[in-house]
Amino acid sequence: MSLRSRIRSVFFASSILTPILALPVMQAHAGVFVSVNVGPPVLPVYVQPPLPSPGYIWTPGYWAYGDAGYYWVPGVWVQPPRMGVLWTPGYWGFVGTAYTWHPGYWGPHIGFYGGVNYGFGYGGVGFCGGEWRGGVFAYNGAVANFGGVHVTNVYVDRTIVERNTIVNVNHVSYNGGGGISARPSPMEMQAEHEQHFQPTSNQTQHENFAAQDRSQLASVNHGTPGTMAASNVNSYHQVAQQHSQSQPISDSDRAVGSHYNPNNREANQDQRIAQGLRSGQMTSGEAARAERTQSNIDQQVHNDRVANGGTLTNQERQQINGEQNAASRQIYNEKHNGNTIAPNEVDDREANQQMRTAQGLRSGQMTSGEAARTNRNQAGLAQQVHNERTANGGALTQQQRNQANRQENRNSRQIYNEKHNGNTAKPKGR
Repeated sequence: MSLRSRIRSVFFASSILTPILALPVMQAHAGVFVSVNVGPPVLPVYVQPPLPSPGYIWTPGYWAYGDAGYYWVPGVWVQPPRMGVLWTPGYWGFVGTAYTWHPGYWGPHIGFYGGVNYGFGYGGVGFCGGEWRGGVFAYNGAVANFGGVHVTNVYVDRTIVERNTIVNVNHVSYNGGGGISARPSPMEMQAEHEQHFQPTSNQTQHENFAAQDRSQLASVNHGTPGTMAASNVNSYHQVAQQHSQSQPISDSDRAVGSHYNPNNREANQDQRIAQGLRSGQMTSGEAARAERTQSNIDQQVHNDRVANGGTLTNQERQQINGEQNAASRQIYNEKHNGNTIAPNEVDDREANQQMRTAQGLRSGQMTSGEAARTNRNQAGLAQQVHNERTANGGALTQQQRNQANRQENRNSRQIYNEKHNGNTAKPKGR
């Protein structure tokens, strides 16, 4: 494992660390406590695959950590180790200066899992996807995807889903430190002290296969794993073996992954603005406001790092996270306020610039100070386009389109120069 991680304790190392393929992997398994100084990526959005057959219980996907950095373990239907137990997912929690993995487990009741909304019944509190009734597992039809499987033990309870869902529009995947602020309830604390059962051998193998699948690495997929979820462990294992044989994880992948910062909120926000412009959910005026906000945050990060010899203090990280949370809500509101515009060439070009800035931040080719300048320039241009459209009844004249293109050409050269001027920043944890 990278020196950036440290194993605190291992409960069943002999079974977990036995390599499934040729490469030994040490990672943040459900039964291993690991602490890392870089936070996990946001949770990807995916569709639950259909139930393979009655008796299986859904276990949500999650980001684990190995010698090549964060990787996504696909959500999967599994058979419980015994009758009457439920799965409490593991979660990442920020305490002090590190992100710590809290192992998942089987038990008679659902414990605390950080308030993380993993979806499909795991809304942040308890489990709403089903329950044991008379020695048989019954499924909540408001949550579970049955596909073509005939299931007789079904009930529908949407109220319990609504009552136990923590809204998480940003898909944050960790508790504390600017992430989710949930705390365990008395019932969850009680569940934590009940008799627990470790993950099944199938779950352990499932994670080992994911650790050796290059398409699951956050540094490779940038938050969009090759396999989000699987209907059963065997179906994914075949895919993972094919990937491992055709494109195994290299030493270069491990080096990049160990320094990759998947929680680069600056890059995530720039990418969301780009998506809003491309889809027409954000107007140029709305994008201008969002870009100005990001420029100010980028500049603040740059100034704080300069003052502290290149790093951020824990207090500064928390402050930045708070500001990014507010900025994230702003972007969400702008994209869902009903103000839309038909996708067009000018906005699409603006979106491309935002994506290039996001890529520069993620790769470390652009510093926060450089991103502040590019966002400031993009905000100025977006505001100009908005003002001209407003003055012209929603459209740009040919002369104004030509002028916007010339300014985008200048901005494009600036972004290129910023990414190739030799000023780099190893992405750091927030």
